[in-house]
Amino acid sequence: MTVGRIVEVLEARIHTGADMVDIEVEAACGADLMSDVMAFVKDRVVLLTGLVNAQALRTADLLDIKVVVFVRGKLPPEDLVRQAEEAGIVLLSTRLSLFLSCGRLYEAGLRLGGTREIG
Repeated sequence: MTVGRIVEVLEARIHTGADMVDIEVEAACGADLMSDVMAFVKDRVVLLTGLVNAQALRTADLLDIKVVVFVRGKLPPEDLVRQAEEAGIVLLSTRLSLFLSCGRLYEAGLRLGGTREIG
């Protein structure tokens, strides 16, 4: 699924990366606990979170996550937007909850979870 399609499905606002709407993602990960993201996220994933701070962005950058969606109507502050631009990370926001955002993406065809196999 492309970033552009994610924007449509989530009725999202683009904060950074308007020129990167053709990026493809294969999985989604919804989490507010960044240690869970670090433990389980895999490649080509979109991160959905209500955690709007530098920790979420650092985690995304560390794991080479190129698309982050802030849920529940949360908007990134300007300093976070600048950091995302510098790191080449697409920042989106949606008024939808984490649950509904993940559900809509699943319904639209993004069926892989952003976790590695455990065990």
